[in-house]
Amino acid sequence: MLNDKTILITGGTGSFGNYFTEYILKNYKPKKIIIYSRDEFKQFNMANKFKKYDDVMRFFIGDVRDKDRLLRAMSGVDYVIHAAALKQVPVCEYNPIEAVKTNIDGAMNVVNAVLDTPSVKRVVALSTDKAVNPINLYGGTKLVSDKLFIAANAYAGARNVRFAVVRYGNVAGSRGSVIPFFKQMIEKGKNELPITDYRMTRFWISLEQGVELVIRALSEANGGETFISRIPSFKITDLAQAMMPGCEMPEVGIREGEKLHEIMITREDSMNTYEYNGYFVIYPRYTWWGKSRLIPGGKPVAEGFEYSSGKNTEWLSIEKIRELLKTDITDY
Repeated sequence: MLNDKTILITGGTGSFGNYFTEYILKNYKPKKIIIYSRDEFKQFNMANKFKKYDDVMRFFIGDVRDKDRLLRAMSGVDYVIHAAALKQVPVCEYNPIEAVKTNIDGAMNVVNAVLDTPSVKRVVALSTDKAVNPINLYGGTKLVSDKLFIAANAYAGARNVRFAVVRYGNVAGSRGSVIPFFKQMIEKGKNELPITDYRMTRFWISLEQGVELVIRALSEANGGETFISRIPSFKITDLAQAMMPGCEMPEVGIREGEKLHEIMITREDSMNTYEYNGYFVIYPRYTWWGKSRLIPGGKPVAEGFEYSSGKNTEWLSIEKIRELLKTDITDY
């Protein structure tokens, strides 16, 4: 599917973009991979990392706030992966207008640039659990972004372009997740790992699983779907014990904008959710979308179904977490 295709990744120097690029180069033969981001130093490092693929890799300095630059970067592009966003909850709370400009205005710029670029066939936008019943500005802006990408299908007209969304929570070991924080504490010789709330749970998804879900969305989406992996949950206290057995775990209090449990699918969304082998799909409710566009092989979830890390049916033990820490964690 991706052989001899040109792929553009916004925010491509991040954890996802690095791993996605590595995965694609290993498993496909793309014509070109375009990394679109605003940090020249990260682009320099990434260019050195993938130096042997100079014939494939392209690096565009640009911001998703700049539609003209996006249009220039998208010339001849087949697939777009939108990963650019302001993601740090405290940063978004303190700089709300900047979060809106990047996460909402930037999303709209990507949509409009795609609609003005005839070569683009598929677009996948990366979302987050924080966009579900949001309690912080980051989640609120990503909710709007999701809605923009889903509604964009109504404006495609006769064009063979489809927009879809992929939703997951904190990726294991990625920047901003709790694992690098705990690791840093351990490396500093600390004998305790702080826990915001002993009840807290999270989903476990690796970068590889996240990338595979994006590729699934690229290949299966008919437009407007939200793809969600079926993945196990873990307790934050168990993660701490897996990383530092027997450590003290002082409870320091939940932070502003933080939830006890991640929610990927609400009860309200369950009315339009189908379960497949290893993943869920939430379908849109618009009049332009019909039942004939359902992806084959799924079945509706039960009425009132909610996909929450605190109510999951699959859980990781301390031993399993310790095992996954050896295989799922990268340096991105």
